[in-house]
Amino acid sequence: MIGDSAALAAALKRFEGLYPETIELSLGRVEAALAALGRPQDRLPPVIHVAGTNGKGSTSAFMRAMAEAAGLRVHVFTSPHLVRFNERIRLAGEIVDDARLIAWLDRTFDALTGLQITHFEATTAAALLAFSEVPADLLILEVGLGGRFDATNVIEEPALCVITPVDFDHKAFLGSDIRKIAGEKAGIIRPRRPVLTAIQRKVCDEVIAREAARLDAPLYRLKAHFIDAMPQDISLIGEHQRGNAALAAMAMQLFGESTRISQAAIFEGARTATWPARMQRLRPGPVTALAPDAEVWLDGGHNPHAARAIAYHLKRLPGKTVLVTAMLASKDATGFFLPFRHLKPDVFTLPNAPGHRGAEPHDLAEAARTAGLDVTVCDSLDAAVTAAAATGADRILICGSLYLSGDVLAKNLEPPE
Repeated sequence: MIGDSAALAAALKRFEGLYPETIELSLGRVEAALAALGRPQDRLPPVIHVAGTNGKGSTSAFMRAMAEAAGLRVHVFTSPHLVRFNERIRLAGEIVDDARLIAWLDRTFDALTGLQITHFEATTAAALLAFSEVPADLLILEVGLGGRFDATNVIEEPALCVITPVDFDHKAFLGSDIRKIAGEKAGIIRPRRPVLTAIQRKVCDEVIAREAARLDAPLYRLKAHFIDAMPQDISLIGEHQRGNAALAAMAMQLFGESTRISQAAIFEGARTATWPARMQRLRPGPVTALAPDAEVWLDGGHNPHAARAIAYHLKRLPGKTVLVTAMLASKDATGFFLPFRHLKPDVFTLPNAPGHRGAEPHDLAEAARTAGLDVTVCDSLDAAVTAAAATGADRILICGSLYLSGDVLAKNLEPPE
């Protein structure tokens, strides 16, 4: 199965010994690491910093495609990866190769002597080191979790901050108070630096606007007419992706005041952007061979907001859809299944990808039943896809977890490019 090389896995594993005994939300550890590396965050190309609950990856993918259509060299930092760690670091348009990545990881590890730091913080420092040493015109920097205390939040003067739709997720870290969650996302806003927000629920918009006003940061809001202006044939599937494309387009207009990103480039990027595991139809491979008479689709959405977007799209499709689902134990499984209650798809639950704290398939089944859905518990991906195919459904949607998505792409020999 496709995955990280042995040499890269070994370079990454070295950081596991640096974990602090207790993990607190703080920027102190990553700031110390970056200081030891000579502050690479001060030598980056212009940065667009992206926070939010859903749509960060898709919006970043649209921005990258639009900027590249205008001839710009673009770095991108995203997380988590699906199949290979390298996916997190895209240098001037290309996923970083093993040799250079290992060299940057080794330099980072050597600089961290005596420091305690989390794996994400250490690898974020290595990524910023890489971005500082390869020329580019733009760095799209995606928040990992939250915003205020995320390891990426060390950029003092971003060219632009973008906040995608805010909703509930990561309750163990961010809680269940939507105002507090919005406040954490708004923590990326910097004094007098422009900030662009997606269309938000009123309470979230108020929190973001208050933080922008406090910091004298110019605030721009995505408007519905901007979504209507997007071309009909955008590349990513689902009505919610039109909103992500429009947010990216407005970001490019704000950023492009100095780089003159044209409307033609914006539309070309909207039509050509790629982002795996977001309503992605799988190509022929070992996984799809288990369901020869059905379409097999993949979506990594894993919270109620994402489920609502998926269900809205499925409702408009002809034929029968069934769900193959795994989730992390920390996720709101009942909230995920509730948007599907009117579609009433059969659900097949399975353990999540190895190495992650997955919900038990029987617990997922109880959550789906609470939402009024019929469920079959399976012990593996192969068993779940085979059982789903036996229903005669027109399509099988594998969903609920980015880690499951990565496992599926690896097993289907279809890694992100």
